[in-house]
Amino acid sequence: MMNYELFKEVVAEKILGYMPSEYQNSRVDIHSVSKVNQTMDGLNIVPTDERSAKVTPTIYVNSMYEHYKECNDLEEVLREAAGSIEKAFHQAPDMSNMLDFDKAKDNIIMQMVNTEQNKGMLENMPHREFQDLSIIYRWLVDKDGQGISSTMVNVSLAEKLGMNEEQLFQAAVVNTKILLPPTIKSMNEVIRDMFMKDGMPGEIADMMIEEMPDDKVMYIISNERGVNGAASMLYEEGLHGLAEKLGSDLYIMPSSIHEVIAVSANMGDPNELAEMVAEINMDQVSLDERLSNQVYHYDKDLRKLSLATDIPNKRLDGLVAEANLIYDSKNQSR
Repeated sequence: MMNYELFKEVVAEKILGYMPSEYQNSRVDIHSVSKVNQTMDGLNIVPTDERSAKVTPTIYVNSMYEHYKECNDLEEVLREAAGSIEKAFHQAPDMSNMLDFDKAKDNIIMQMVNTEQNKGMLENMPHREFQDLSIIYRWLVDKDGQGISSTMVNVSLAEKLGMNEEQLFQAAVVNTKILLPPTIKSMNEVIRDMFMKDGMPGEIADMMIEEMPDDKVMYIISNERGVNGAASMLYEEGLHGLAEKLGSDLYIMPSSIHEVIAVSANMGDPNELAEMVAEINMDQVSLDERLSNQVYHYDKDLRKLSLATDIPNKRLDGLVAEANLIYDSKNQSR
């Protein structure tokens, strides 16, 4: 079985042989792509004809290699990758009609990412730090019933838009609330919605859900689309309303970049909650969707959101960012 570097070379050499004839004069480009929480090798087939006006689909060599390790069949991997690329070309929109720079300022939205895990990506991206997280900006290009299409705003795109970080932030604060309205739902509401989407009648769904006191319920903070909804915790009025309802401060647990979970501060110790968050991140959340291993505290009276914990494991990929803290904790446990 080939190692990854050799696999990447072979893919670059052979992928066009699995594409239809009209792609044979295209250029194969493999380059590093900064994704949330990780850097991937993106492969693009770049046509030299009129199709170049469309978005050039990207397929990730890393994912292809995982498929190769599972099946040990290079031809199968190349055939499926070529099919995916061709399909994406047919579905890709014409960017000459979509990239309306004049309307971009009304479509800048924000996303929360982990600062430590994304240091390299953030170097080339306007951003604003918040606790152990960073606010980055995305240009929402399209939104329909099937989903949303957006692109991250890096330094180059910000210059083309003529917007500095402060302008991006001010636009995003307003636009995100309008385009992706924040939501706060109890876990029971979320489960009920899932049951009803599967066709269960409302009255039966109600019978299936166990009633709990408000101060024992977990609340999901996201947005109407459930995409990049963790940024909704930045809208303090929603947190305050929930805290007033519960009559207590809140602990906020980062479930993923798409949502966070709020509970009454009376429910437990924040360090124990952080241990649970870190364990779930490692075992159940894909790397590209992890947000943080920390827990946050919302003070109802001060109306302020801050870090409640400072666990040593700042990174999200299993690597330890601050080895000295791990060393100290081990010494203390002896």
